[in-house]
Amino acid sequence: MFLETDKYDNMQKKKRILLKVGSNTLTKETDNISRGKIEDIANQIAKLQDTCEFVIVSSGAIAVAKQFVKLESKRKDINIKQALASIGQPHLIRIYQEIFREYGLLTSQCLLSYSDFEKKESKTNIVNTINVLVNNNYIPIINENDTVATDEIKFGDNDKLGALTASLLEVDLFIIATNTNGIYTKESIESKTPKTISEVLDFDELKKQVVSSKSSHGSGGMQSKIEAASVTKNANIETWIVNGLEDNFIVNAFENKVPFTKIK
Repeated sequence: MFLETDKYDNMQKKKRILLKVGSNTLTKETDNISRGKIEDIANQIAKLQDTCEFVIVSSGAIAVAKQFVKLESKRKDINIKQALASIGQPHLIRIYQEIFREYGLLTSQCLLSYSDFEKKESKTNIVNTINVLVNNNYIPIINENDTVATDEIKFGDNDKLGALTASLLEVDLFIIATNTNGIYTKESIESKTPKTISEVLDFDELKKQVVSSKSSHGSGGMQSKIEAASVTKNANIETWIVNGLEDNFIVNAFENKVPFTKIK
């Protein structure tokens, strides 16, 4: 098999989407990775492959490892989490690979660190490599290189990594799959009747709506998603925050069948 560097620029008309999938979505808010959820993602990508091409930033390595091993520590040691990520990452990629193959989809693994986004040569290499993969119908599955870096273990559940990658690749759309129907108004959360902010035009107003919270399995929460969206906004990329727990969430968002937040 030969890898082609342009392939007529992949016929150049496909919409490139960066899909960021958090731990809560991948586990469906349980203690185990949901193969059904990964099947749901694969099924949607297969349906959309004539018009869209996907790059995935995926959390979940630590969650996978916890299904296999229990590493003891007397304190909450970041090195334990790094070790868990190292154990879980190959399992996570194997699950993606097996399930995506059933839908005729090819996958590849890319591990990145924040330092990669600070060096011109590294950024060029990331773009060139991912372009070759996508142009040859491979779906890059990206995660932070947790063994050598700790940013996403401590903050953001890959939200920022997704935003930086989306900006570097100049994608057409950045989708954050989370466990809510987008961003809710502050007033509706306080009254326990969540109401989705469907479209955001004033980003400063949006920041006032955010209620600080962390997700149960991930390290993010809505604050980190707003910060990620600010990165893509500066790169002139539209961001959607969609409920990834629901089946068919990407297709339904495209067809406006579900409530979600669109940040212009």
